[in-house]
Amino acid sequence: MEAYSDIGLVGLAVMGENLALNIERQGFSVAVFNRTGEKTTRFLAGRARGKALAAAYSLPELTGLLRRPRKIMLMVKAGRPVDEIIGQLLPHLEAGDILLDCGNSHFEDTRRRNARLAQAGVLFLGVGVSGGEEGALNGPSIMIGGNEEAYRELAGLFNRIAARAAGTPCAFYFGPDGAGHYVKMIHNGIEYADMQLIAESYHLLKAAVGLEAEEMAEVFRTWNEGELESFLIEITAEILARPDEESGRPLVEMIRDQAEQKGTGKWTCQSALELGVPAPTITEAVYARGLSALKAERVEAARAFPGPNPRYAGDKEKFLAALRDALYAAKICSYAQGFALLRAAGQAYGWELDLSRAALVWRSGCIIRAGFLDRIAEAYGKSPGLVNLMLDPFFRERLNRAQAGWRRVVASAKELGIATPALSSSLDYFDGYRTADLPANLIQAQRDYFGAHMFERTDRPGKFHVVWQDEVQGAGNN
Repeated sequence: MEAYSDIGLVGLAVMGENLALNIERQGFSVAVFNRTGEKTTRFLAGRARGKALAAAYSLPELTGLLRRPRKIMLMVKAGRPVDEIIGQLLPHLEAGDILLDCGNSHFEDTRRRNARLAQAGVLFLGVGVSGGEEGALNGPSIMIGGNEEAYRELAGLFNRIAARAAGTPCAFYFGPDGAGHYVKMIHNGIEYADMQLIAESYHLLKAAVGLEAEEMAEVFRTWNEGELESFLIEITAEILARPDEESGRPLVEMIRDQAEQKGTGKWTCQSALELGVPAPTITEAVYARGLSALKAERVEAARAFPGPNPRYAGDKEKFLAALRDALYAAKICSYAQGFALLRAAGQAYGWELDLSRAALVWRSGCIIRAGFLDRIAEAYGKSPGLVNLMLDPFFRERLNRAQAGWRRVVASAKELGIATPALSSSLDYFDGYRTADLPANLIQAQRDYFGAHMFERTDRPGKFHVVWQDEVQGAGNN
């Protein structure tokens, strides 16, 4: 068959279908393949009917449908399936052809695949795509890494299918090998934190303040009109206002309180540990999902450990204002941790990551899109070497202004027995960061005591060790 399609796409789950339709709508012809041919047939006869899409029922057929250099987008499950597809495609590819992994792959896998394919002369891109099903269809946020020549070949396509903010496509190239997938991973880590912070705020509104679902929806609607404006705050208001069709009760109250996860939040925490970058808000958000999964244990523990009355007895309007401040301040902390990770990863992996661009690419199309991303972009645009977002003048002022309310909310939550791991750990992160003299000097003394690990002094340079025990007591341990 005559080769005519501009790009191939492997994987026709909902994201793959929607992305194919988005690409076609922007004037590109697409050849599609799915492991199960029935799905390909249904797609071409249904949503893709009459469009510039062609069906392939084998990978050799798919490569035969494409113009050279061939460009093939993979929309398959991360991990082994990506490697399997690459292995099956390689015999049918030539030097200069381009593979794009647009799934949620781990950035280290992307680095490995980039090196492997480079040996075969095949150009590789690891592309983070955020925005869910709607974003894939109508314009996602696109974070690109890998071979720069391949990016230049596809830049026009990326810019046309991406979401736009202030007239600018939300599609950026961040650097070689795994840079794009790393930026996407950090996006997802911040997403975990954002969602947990909002969930804790919802819990306080419900358990402490005693608001009904529709009242809470109105609170979130109001918050969304101010500095907290974001996609997640917006949909939270919509969720809380949605009744269950059968019972008429708020639908959110009919949903089992066990949060699932796919692993990208965990990867963010693992990277934070490996790079030595504190990310407690993101980490506590991941732990909170794990704790939520222990439903049976929590039900038993609720009977075993009765706590205090969770109802707040003070001025409710003042508490709502304080909670708004606490949520905003903790949100700043979660973004500060994410951008600190981007900064450290750029140094560790040799990527010249533009942190201002990371903020810009998240302004539309993705899950964490929020009004204050313009402020973050501005902060890193004027100070590319900014070591922590909290030190930017704008965010420094906002944190100072929010401190009092933030502390009242966290203190009240502890008194009322309401768990707020993300709000609390954010405050601890903030307090630890602003403390000039931490108690780590004692930890260093302990390490030197039992392990002769040595320590630095405040009065002169160098590494020092002290024999802490007297000769009689410590003779056997030195």
